[in-house]
Parts: sequence; structure tokens; C-alpha cells
Amino acid sequence: MAQPLRERADVLALLAAEAERVRGGSGRLVLLRGATGTGRTAVLEAATAHAEDRGIRVLRARCSPQETGVPLSTVGQLLAPALGFACPEPGEGGRLWQTLCGYAAEGPVLLAVDDIHLADHASRRWLVEAARRVDRSALLLVVTERSQYDIDPPPAGLTHTLPPSLVRTRTIAPLGDAAAAALVRAVRPPAGPDRTADCVRAAAGSPLLLHALLEDLHGTPGQPVPDTCAALYPGAYPAAVAWWLENAGPATAEVARTLAALEQTRTPGGDLDPAELLAETAGADPDRVTGWLTAMTRLGLLRPDPAGRPRYAHPLLRDAVLTGWPAARRRAAHRRAAHAMLRRGARVETVARQVLRAGPVGRPWALRVLRDAATLAVDEGRPEAAVGYLRRALDEPLPAGLRQRLLTELGSLEYVSAGAASAIARLAEALHLPAEPRDRVRTAVALGTALAGHGEVRTALRVLRRAEGGLAGHPEPARTVRTASALLSDHDQGQRQETYRWLREAAEHSPDQVGPAGRALLVRYAATAGLMPARDAMERIRALLAEPTDPLAEPFLLGTAAAVAQWADELDEAERLVERGLALHRLSLLHPTHHALVSTRADIAAARGDLRRLLEVLADGAELRAAPGPSNTDAHRVLALVHTGRLAEARRAADGFDLGRAPDHWELNRFLYARGVLRAAEGDPAGALHDFLECGRRQAARDVVSPVVTPWRTAAAELRLAAGLTREAVALAEEELRLARVWDTPRTVGRALRVLGAATGGRRGLELAAQAVRMLRAAPGAGLELIPALIAQGRQFLAVRELSHARDALREAAERAERTGAVRWAALAGAALRESGARRTAVPGTGSDALTVSERRIARLAADGRTNAEIADLLHLARRTVETHLTSAYRKLGIRRRAELRDALGRDGTAVPG
Repeated sequence: MAQPLRERADVLALLAAEAERVRGGSGRLVLLRGATGTGRTAVLEAATAHAEDRGIRVLRARCSPQETGVPLSTVGQLLAPALGFACPEPGEGGRLWQTLCGYAAEGPVLLAVDDIHLADHASRRWLVEAARRVDRSALLLVVTERSQYDIDPPPAGLTHTLPPSLVRTRTIAPLGDAAAAALVRAVRPPAGPDRTADCVRAAAGSPLLLHALLEDLHGTPGQPVPDTCAALYPGAYPAAVAWWLENAGPATAEVARTLAALEQTRTPGGDLDPAELLAETAGADPDRVTGWLTAMTRLGLLRPDPAGRPRYAHPLLRDAVLTGWPAARRRAAHRRAAHAMLRRGARVETVARQVLRAGPVGRPWALRVLRDAATLAVDEGRPEAAVGYLRRALDEPLPAGLRQRLLTELGSLEYVSAGAASAIARLAEALHLPAEPRDRVRTAVALGTALAGHGEVRTALRVLRRAEGGLAGHPEPARTVRTASALLSDHDQGQRQETYRWLREAAEHSPDQVGPAGRALLVRYAATAGLMPARDAMERIRALLAEPTDPLAEPFLLGTAAAVAQWADELDEAERLVERGLALHRLSLLHPTHHALVSTRADIAAARGDLRRLLEVLADGAELRAAPGPSNTDAHRVLALVHTGRLAEARRAADGFDLGRAPDHWELNRFLYARGVLRAAEGDPAGALHDFLECGRRQAARDVVSPVVTPWRTAAAELRLAAGLTREAVALAEEELRLARVWDTPRTVGRALRVLGAATGGRRGLELAAQAVRMLRAAPGAGLELIPALIAQGRQFLAVRELSHARDALREAAERAERTGAVRWAALAGAALRESGARRTAVPGTGSDALTVSERRIARLAADGRTNAEIADLLHLARRTVETHLTSAYRKLGIRRRAELRDALGRDGTAVPG
């Protein structure tokens, strides 16, 4: 043979011994049992070859299903030469025995019968009778029989009526992994370890499958074993798997294919009992299915996954099992599995994954499962999964109204996962379907939001106007459409001015056309235009919140009110409004207020002044938007990274947008301001001044002049002052202070006073700086603004040589900066302290220099990959102590994960071993 038989030495030794025994005149029956593909035929052929080499006459027969119904067909194959190759007639058993005895009289004979389980009944009876007599003649009978646990119980075996003394039985086991790997290396010597291991898994201990796979892989050295049979040529492997299934019988094949189909969905049973699910889906006996799973795992065709569920040993094996199974039968299997899972209480997404592959079910439960799974996916921040469920739901028979709602939800989610173009097409389709007025409004708002985010603001407003025109007799939905138009007009400078002009006139002459949400937008407009103080704005907002509001308009009212409250430093109230709005808003619907609420949540975190918390909010806040430009949260991210001293990360974040493609929106102005702060920190004052002035120009064009939104004037004034242009700096600072006093909150006024004091200098400057510090110290929303005010005050004290007061202010600034993680300001305060001649600066609260000896030692070990338990053992510490030190180190280094330790220590100039 081309290759020696592996792991078959014991059975070959037995056959050799029996061959010598028959040469001595005494025969035996040797039964070789084994599962399909384990090599029974190969062993039988080795036995016949050995017998012929020893001078033993060999008579062969190979049974097949085609001859099972032909009496004595197997015996006819054995004695074909003596019978003239004619099939014997029933009743000729005695004559056939005499013929065989005549052969034995001439010398020892070996009768080799392959696949005796397929023999016709008459031949099996004849062979059993022959086996009863072989011990008294020179006849050796060697037969192979399929022995495998199938769903349908097998018929009685050949030897069940024979005494054990007449039979020698050997079971041929699957190849072990080591033997299979050796065979791969022998047949395909260039095979590397990974490819060899893959071949072994895909063959699952079957020499038949392994040889077939190696034949298909011939000519593809070095390439990995594919996961699908389509990548194989000429296809010997899937043909071998098909032959195995055919031999197993229709019931076993159905269960095997059902298991493969369920495994494709990554949920072969989910939390349910796999055997029970398979049995119900395939219509088989649960007890037999349990036995089959156990037997196939023992053979190696199945392997348990980490959860203990049975899976095919290799994806290629699973694909081969499914090859040739009609699509209709696959869909039917998934449909039955889904229904079984639903009845047994499986998780909704486990059921939904089966429905995805089942084709239209046409039953209410299927649609319910898909919608519930979509809702769950959205709640967990997986819009792509929700899109898949809703697309599949549209294949079910649906009434027009429900189809319209599903299309609206699907288009809203596609805006995030598939892009604006796909979403716009889906939402436009929904808008043309018949629907209730409120559903039409939801669709129109979603479509308008998608169009505006895509830069098509005028088209968005036309869509909303057309929707409003179709709402005659429905005043509340019509008001909501008008409110949405006003909010979306923020994307375009010209449209914004026109829309707010109409809104102001309508509120004055026909208040019923505007409603509370529209009037809240007018309050917001007045606040940003420098026309209203914060106190009056909040009085109006609270009055509007107390009015009855249509549920369709309530998200607009809450989003606007939260923004105004945050500007007014009513941070707790703003936070409550944000949470109310997000709880009210359906995340599966595209709506402009969702993005606004997420943006305001970031504003609140920034106003509170905790930079670490702000970065967590920015990391956790999911924004349902696909606009090409930067958002307000992107601006906050850049600012937070700058303040925490992570300039390289801030630069990467800033460079992630093409501002030439960004829509004309207020968020672009915020981002320009943030990029200006970054450029100033990087030492590029000219670039920073350009960004600040461009931000101011664009804001003024929108009638947004109040510093409550973006304090670009103070930032530009500081750059002018640093360049020695004091007069220009004072002019900018005075204008900022004038507008800040209109809004009249400590944060805006205190910030303006700080810069004006620095630009003015002298005793007057000191007075202004002191006013700024007093005002910001008492402000609930001062946040980070107090730190630069203290630094400015300290420097002015230095300028007039009041060193004690300077050091007090600078030390407080350094301590506050360290507590909030403001590395940049901590460094500025420390530098000023050193200028003051302070003997020791404030102890660093952040960066590697802030680490204690124990924190540094533990952080280095953790960066090297040691676990907490290993560190505790190494340093003779309690594990809890190690965890406490690591938590403190994370905070000081400004990181959140263990994987960031090495970079953080290296970034701060601390060498990391190894």
C-alpha cells in the first residue's frame, strides 16, 4: 500500500495469526466492526493481501444496497468463477457449501466479505451457517460490518446468534490526532503545523475524510484549510461526507444537517437542551438523538464548545454536511427550531437568529420575535444587528400601517449602520405609504433629520413643509413639524435666519401655531443672541415645561430646555431634563433631539469640571448620526485631551475630520474653537487665532454672539495679549464682558473678567482678577474656569511682587488641577510657582511623577503582564492592596485599562522593564 495503516497493528496481528491458523486446517470468523470512514475496507484489503502472500486462496464479495433484495447475491460474488458468474438460485445453499468445501480441500481459503450489513438476507443466513462449520475446515471468514449509533436502531448484527468461541471481533476506532497528523505530513510533507491541525480537525478521526481532504488540497501548499466546500476541488471531501450521511440513513442525516444548520446561527440550542431541540426540529426520538450526540462526540465528529454544547469539529465539516441539502428544507428546519425555541423560553435573539434564516413564516409570533430582538439590539447599542432583524421583518406579510412604521425604524437605524443614502431611500419609501398622522410626522422628522445631516437642509425643510401641508385638521402634529423645521434649520445659516424670523412672527401674532416647544426654541435663540439674561430665560423655560405638551413635541421641549438650563449653570436641573428626554425618546427612531440631548450631557459633564468623568461620558455616549462633520462631543473630546495633557491623542482626534465636507452647523463652530485651543497648546498661535476668529465670524452670521455657547473672544484676546497686542486684547475682552453681563451667570462673567484683568494689568487688573476668582469660586457651574482664573491672579500678584498672595493662588490652582486631571493647567501653575521662588511646588497629582514607590512598582509589574494574584505573591501583599494601588495608579496616569499601562508609563518618561 502507498501508506501504512496507522493505529491498526493489533487488528493486523490478529488477522495474521488467524491466517496461520487456517493454514493449519482450522478456520474462524473474524468480524471487523467500525463506523463509516474508519477504514474497515482498508484493513480487509490488507488482510487479503497478506493471505495471498501466504498462499491462501481469497474469495471476495462486496455488499451494496442495490443487491440487498437479490437472494444469495453476496454468495454468488464469492463463488462467481465456480458458478460461471451466474447468480445462484434460492435453495442452492447446500450445493454452494459443497463447492466451497471443494476449494478448501485443495488448500486454505479466505472469504472476505465487505459491508456484511448490506448483504441480502439469504446470503447472511448462508454465511452464518458457514461460520458454524469453519472451525472444522481450512476456511477463514473475514467480514466487515458497519457499527455506528444512528437515529434509527440498526438490525441485528451477523454474529448475534453465533457462540463467541467461533468469532473474533475487533472494533476499528477513529484515528487519534497524532496518527492523523503523521498521515498528513506523510502525504503532504510541506504542510505546516497550523494546516496540519486544521486537516486533523476537519477529518474528525476518519481516514476516509482525511484522504479525501488531502486529495482536494493537492496543489495548494501553505494555504489554510477553507471553511466552505466551495473552495475545494475536485470535491472528494464533500462527496465522502455525503456518502457517510447516506450510509447513516435518512433520520440520522436529517439530525446531522439540522445540527449543522443551527450551528450556522451560533446558537445550537442556546440555553436549551441541544438533544431536545434537535429532536423536535428534526422530528426524531429525543433519547436516540442524545445517544447520537454522545456517539458522534466519542468518534470525534463533534466536539463540545466552551459551554459544553456539541459542535462540528471543523467549519468545513459542518459545511459539507449541509452541502446538497435543499434550501427549502433548510428554511423549514430553521422555522421549526425557532418555534421550538420560542415555546421553550429561549432568549429572544436566539429565536430571532433562526427566524432570519427561515424565510417568511407568515405567523404573528415570528414578527413579534424580530421586532423584540431589534428593540433589544438597539438598547444594547448594536444598531447593525437591529437593522438585520427589521429587514427580515419586512419579508413577513404586514398591514400598510405597520409596514410604514417598520420602514421608519429601519431607515433611522440604517442612517447609523449603512449610511445616509440608504436611510434616506428607506425613509422616503415609508413617507409615501398610508399612515396615521402621528406616524407620518415621525417619518417626516426622521427623513428631515437624515437629509439635514447629509447636508441637504433645503430638501429636508421642503419635506417637512409638505408633511405639514398634509396635516390639515391636526394642529398638534403640525406644530411638531414646524418645531422640527426650526431645529433642523440650524444646519444652514440662511435657512436658520428665515425660519426663526417666521417663528418669532408666528409666536407674536398666532401663538397656537408655535406651541411650547417652538417658544422654547425662541428662548434659546434669544439667549445665544445676547438678548436675554439667564434668570429670565429659565423663568420662561420652567413656565413652558409646566404647560401641557403633546407627546410628539415633548422631546423637542426637553432637549431645548436642557441646553438652556446648562448654559444658565442649573446643572442638576439640566441633567434631569436630559435623562427625561433620553428615557422618553425611542432610540430606534432618528430624531434631532437625541443628538442634542447627548450633546448637552457632554456639556454638563464639562461644566462640572471633572475631566476624567467627561472622557467616560464621551466614550459611553452613543450618537445616532452619520453626518460627515465633527459634533459637539468631538469638540469636547479634543478639549478634554488637551487639558489632560494628551496632545498627541487630541491631534489625532482633530485630524479625523475633513472640515471642508462638514455641514454648516453650530457644532462645526464648536469644533473650530476646540481645534484653536489645541493649536495654542501645540505652540501654533497663528493657527489658533485663525480658528478662533473663524469660529466668531461663523457664530455672528447666525446671530450667536453670546459667550455662553463658545467663548472665542477670550481665547483670541489671550493670544493677542501674548503677542504684545494689548489694545486688541482689551477690546475683545471688554466686548466679551459686555455680552457676558447680559447673560449674567458667574461662569461667563468670571471668565471674561479673568481675561480683561490680564489684559488690563496693574492694580485695576488685580481687582478684576479678584472679582473673577470670587465669582467663579461661588459658581455651581464654574468647573474648570476657576483654575485659569487662579493662575491669572497668581501671575498678576507676581507682577506686582506680592509673592505670598501669588503662591497661595497658584498652589490652589495646582491642587484643583491635579484633582480634576487638568495636567496642562497643573503644569502652568507649577511653572508659575517656581517663578515665584517657592521652595517646593505642589506635589503632582497626575502623571508618573505622582505615583508612590509602591504604586510605581506594582504598575510596572502589571505592565509586564503579571496578574494581581502573581503581584500579590511576589511582593507578599494582600490581593486587595494590589488592586487599591493599581486603581490609584490608573487615576493618576489618566487611563482606564490595564492594557494602557505600558504606554502611559512610557509616555510619562518612566522606563518599563522588558
